[in-house]
Amino acid sequence: MCGIFGAYSPMGKKVLEDVYLGLYALQHRGQEAAGVAWVNSQGRISSIKGAGLVHLALNQAELAAVETSCAIGHVRYSTAGGSELANAQPLTASTSKTSLAVAHNGNLTNAGGIKLFLENRGAIFHSATDTEVILHLMAHQPHKESLDALLDSLTRLRGAYSLAMVVGQDLVAARDPWGFRPLVIGQRDDVFYVSSETCALNLVGASVVREVQPGEVVIFGRKGMDSIPIPVEVKRRYGCAFEFVYFARPDSVISGRSVYEVRKELGRKLADRAPCPEAHLATGMPDSGTIAALGYAEKSATPYEQTVVRNRYVGRTFIEPTQRVRELGVRIKLNPITEVLSGKNVVVVDDSIVRGTTCQRMISMIKACGANQVHVRISSPPVRFPCYYGIDTPTRVELAAARMNLRQLEREVGADSLSYITEEDLIEAIGLPCGEVCTACFSGQYMEGGEDHEPEL
Repeated sequence: MCGIFGAYSPMGKKVLEDVYLGLYALQHRGQEAAGVAWVNSQGRISSIKGAGLVHLALNQAELAAVETSCAIGHVRYSTAGGSELANAQPLTASTSKTSLAVAHNGNLTNAGGIKLFLENRGAIFHSATDTEVILHLMAHQPHKESLDALLDSLTRLRGAYSLAMVVGQDLVAARDPWGFRPLVIGQRDDVFYVSSETCALNLVGASVVREVQPGEVVIFGRKGMDSIPIPVEVKRRYGCAFEFVYFARPDSVISGRSVYEVRKELGRKLADRAPCPEAHLATGMPDSGTIAALGYAEKSATPYEQTVVRNRYVGRTFIEPTQRVRELGVRIKLNPITEVLSGKNVVVVDDSIVRGTTCQRMISMIKACGANQVHVRISSPPVRFPCYYGIDTPTRVELAAARMNLRQLEREVGADSLSYITEEDLIEAIGLPCGEVCTACFSGQYMEGGEDHEPEL
């Protein structure tokens, strides 16, 4: 996950508050830390990073007063490296040629090998994040101009990277040749933006120009916008299916497809694939299953009801997990409505089952409210394999669908029935060619190449 946002004004307008607002719109992509970096009045790079949500990590009023026309920002969800503040981004560095800052969404599958190579050449790493190898690769090419060093560095990377960078005085965006993670360009008057999702562009009043293409580096400088291809040939694209299933905000558009419409279509596919004629009502797990539940209810002609209320003021760091809090479990965040559920046969739609713990507790709570039957419907295929491209999924032994067959998992979570859509249903609902969608977490079909991981056992 992670969210990145950048802004550049060739006319010298202040842009740092826009970066703050862009990160605010991308908060769903990471809640562990937030940071910004910008070109200061001396022409070098300054940065501020903090733990937690954007409004806690950064001071909007202070950022709004900063005179800078080039800035980037990042909200963190840790995959490589822990949640320590040292791993928060943007990462900054100075080389013999220029000053650099980088914000990265994705995961580099060959970062370990590159890091060992660089350390043997004298590099000293200050973080545990894979992103830092990009800065070191550039610094170890002092004979090249900065953009040439960047391009050469990107050719050495495998895996997923969508980048927003400050290189000298310019804003630079880059996307890996496989296109794992989204990255889009926006514009408002003379200000250019790059963002993980279109919803952040909407907030700052920018229009969508286009997506950064897989294998493209885009430079925003005094002369406007320029584009350079990354000289890497690939056999196919690997746009992440889970962006449509769960990660992206429903008001975003990815690869020309409305995330909201895709999720609703997933629900319709689910109704065709796994009808439940005895159900009195359909509901969605808030908020992950809500839109798919609307599609399911529409296609199956089952009344939709909101049966579970989410406490929207509970963050991930609500209170320490004391014994009393562990006893309350999921009820701290989610609470079923007894009056709606009592005596009913209920279809509960959710986007996925990972470990199965939350689903198990939710079904138990719904049945405790007097529901006769609880039928679970999942708007994605079973998650049986870990992701190596930017999602912090467990190893196979922790994935419920990898450890158990469908009937075993059904009994494990306490459902009266449990059904998923198929991989074919998913690709049809997304509406992109099969060769452009990554379904490795469902199928185990990872990107080709010797640097890629095999599924963990």
